[in-house]
Amino acid sequence: MTTTRKPGLSRRSTLALMGAGAATFAAPWVARADANILRIGMQSILSGPIALLGNSSRNALMMEQDRINAAGGFLGRQIEFLFRDSKGQPQESARIARELVNSSGCELLVDSEASSGAFAVQEVIRDLGNVVCIHTNSETSALTADPKIRAPTAFRVARQGVHDAVAGSIYLADFSKARKLNKWATCSPDYAYGRDTTAQYLQFLKQFNPDIEVVTDAWPKLGQPDFTEVITKLIQAKPQALFTLLYAGDLSAFVNQANVYALFSQMTVATPNVDYPVMAAIKNLPAGIQSATRYLETFPDTPANKEWGEAYHKRWNERPTTWSWQCTVAMQFYEAGIKKANTLEAKALSAALTGLKINTPFGADGTITMRDDHTTINYAIGWGQTTPKEPFMVDIKPADWGKIIELETEWKKQQKYI
Repeated sequence: MTTTRKPGLSRRSTLALMGAGAATFAAPWVARADANILRIGMQSILSGPIALLGNSSRNALMMEQDRINAAGGFLGRQIEFLFRDSKGQPQESARIARELVNSSGCELLVDSEASSGAFAVQEVIRDLGNVVCIHTNSETSALTADPKIRAPTAFRVARQGVHDAVAGSIYLADFSKARKLNKWATCSPDYAYGRDTTAQYLQFLKQFNPDIEVVTDAWPKLGQPDFTEVITKLIQAKPQALFTLLYAGDLSAFVNQANVYALFSQMTVATPNVDYPVMAAIKNLPAGIQSATRYLETFPDTPANKEWGEAYHKRWNERPTTWSWQCTVAMQFYEAGIKKANTLEAKALSAALTGLKINTPFGADGTITMRDDHTTINYAIGWGQTTPKEPFMVDIKPADWGKIIELETEWKKQQKYI
């Protein structure tokens, strides 16, 4: 088929028209769209044990779609999300991202994949060059820290592994020194996020407490249903403490299965990944798990944060996750960036997003900044311990962003990123 480009249409506009025409036959709902609709593509894990990641992201984006459209949309156009399930397969993530732009006419992307998928999407964005993408869930530091991986039109609004590692390790070093917990085990998912972020935690933890020794480690597959072998290995090693980066359904399944073996009475457990829905999925939430805050209505303890959490709960009959607030902040950055650039053109919008500071309930001081390396800083981080009843986490100590940035800079130099 030969396509003739109409005078004055950009390559992106031509692709959008081609995509809309082709999709009319494949999906009738696409035909209902009109020129005043601005489509935004989002792909994530929407099925399987890790579906909490994608579903809680989608929930937040639907709320943002309603809010933004009620305020007039972007550049006078109503926004419409197209959601796609990658099933956690990186090759599918890449295929979907390209298809959302080239076939479905999406003019912006929100990548809500885990890190394995986010790296695949990053290469698609680099190749396309004509669309802005914000990664909302990938926490692997290299995605934005490594200048060879960074893409000019790709940004990250998410917790970052090295930031969490600095904040968590300072807290856990003090905690372990006070209780003389020197023998540790680790249990993290066997892919980039689990491997890289565990290494960062251990690097800083040993820096702050040189007496720390790792006596065993375990690397279950993402979405693994049975943790019996892993739990048995951990108990047999007899560590005093366990650090884990399991998350979503994997973390709740691990805790439920570990309760059967009384693991929590044999070692202290530390994790940065205890979200509200994870706690709800645990039959008997152990008290005293040392955890980062992820998302809590009480942290930051502000009316705006509490109001957002309650609105989410009312809308979806479940509480938000860290991925929920991250997706919300991504749309807040798009909103502010588009207003500043007054265009969706990728180069101009990317310039507007770089260095941008926005007001948001999820900032440590009410603001979050998109740094020049296309990643966010100053989001709320704290560490405390779980309790089975409301507010579910107590004794929270806020992280020091000055210290985070100082040690992140040292780490980047060690990695030869700067």
